[in-house]
Amino acid sequence: MAAANKLRIIDAAVITPNDLSLPPRSLPFTFFDVEWLRQRPQPLVQRLFFYRLTQQHHVAVQRLISDLKRSLSQALTLFYPLAGHVRRTPGARSNRYELFYQPGNGVAFATAEYDLHDVDDYLASSYHPVPVSMLAPLVPLLPKGRAVLAVQATVLRRGGLALGVTLHHSACDGASYTHFLHTWAAACAGATDDMPPPPVIDRSLISDRNNLYDIYCAGISLPSDGAEIELAGTTASSYPDDQLLATFTLPHELIQSIKDALAAEAARRNAPTPLRCSSLLAAYSFIWSCYCRAKQPMDARDQARATTYFLFAVDHRKRLNPPVPERYMGNCLSPAIAASCQDDLAAAAGTGTAGGLFAAFTAITDALEEALSEGAQERWDRCMGRVIEAAKAGLLSVAGSPRFHVYDINFGFGRPA
Repeated sequence: MAAANKLRIIDAAVITPNDLSLPPRSLPFTFFDVEWLRQRPQPLVQRLFFYRLTQQHHVAVQRLISDLKRSLSQALTLFYPLAGHVRRTPGARSNRYELFYQPGNGVAFATAEYDLHDVDDYLASSYHPVPVSMLAPLVPLLPKGRAVLAVQATVLRRGGLALGVTLHHSACDGASYTHFLHTWAAACAGATDDMPPPPVIDRSLISDRNNLYDIYCAGISLPSDGAEIELAGTTASSYPDDQLLATFTLPHELIQSIKDALAAEAARRNAPTPLRCSSLLAAYSFIWSCYCRAKQPMDARDQARATTYFLFAVDHRKRLNPPVPERYMGNCLSPAIAASCQDDLAAAAGTGTAGGLFAAFTAITDALEEALSEGAQERWDRCMGRVIEAAKAGLLSVAGSPRFHVYDINFGFGRPA
């Protein structure tokens, strides 16, 4: 908490959409959305961008923050549900929820100063992990009142800028979230012809033929007494000192060597050469096998033969029947869950084989094929139970996508550091 105490909030504003004629609007939750109303773990999507400001920008930092607020107001006119809040649907069944916007609603925007560190102190790497508790003061909490979005701009020592954005996952998934961020950044940078296309805001595009909404509600703890659910987030003091954040860069050469190793191991086993060996699947396989090798010395022998799981998200916008637009705003994800024996995944490298890597790749591709197979959507009623079972047994999960181009989010003062 000592670090948090050195943070000075110098302004607290509420940013509303700049179109004052927007009428009150309700956006009902689909089964994709309602599953994120769980309370533990808190389903927050937190982005923290660090920018090194030039001397020219440093002098005009307050103008930059004014530009961030102005352009956020523009972006919220297009993404108006993010200015609203979650509520029970009036007059509907007790488990029906919606995102509700009415004029005057807006997004909390805090401006802060923090003299304890500069940008370079925060740039985590494999050699320089950063405590999460050190980063937490730079990321805003969701205010009470069931808001789904909050922003904090923090001026750092020696002229850096940290921009923290917190979203509640029930509002939308990563594709929609980064679509919003790119739109906000383009407006701030003064783009006119190069603005991203607007979102498609229409929850009727998601049909629920198998009553998945009620099935998913049964798997989470929702108030049964008519009370509203609260979404306010975790405080900085909730993070233990040994919880660290590190960044590992996988260059193109390493990804290609992983693909080559997988192909060689397939040939050694007289197995079919992997057909679906994208860079993302190669990275997933490498991450999972390395994680299990690092973890193995800590596991008892009986745990080493146990099944462990790897979870990643699959976007279904193009796969629903009928498909929904790529710019659909909301959640449209289901989990793919790979399973394998801990020992198989931890098979040591350096023995002339890539056994652990191949075991990870095989399990992940099997999970992906299952998630994309015909009839997969008919099994979504069991998704939540499978995730809970995997989490109890031992689960590594990954989030995000290179397709989001997060490092291209430029508000007009350069790419993130």
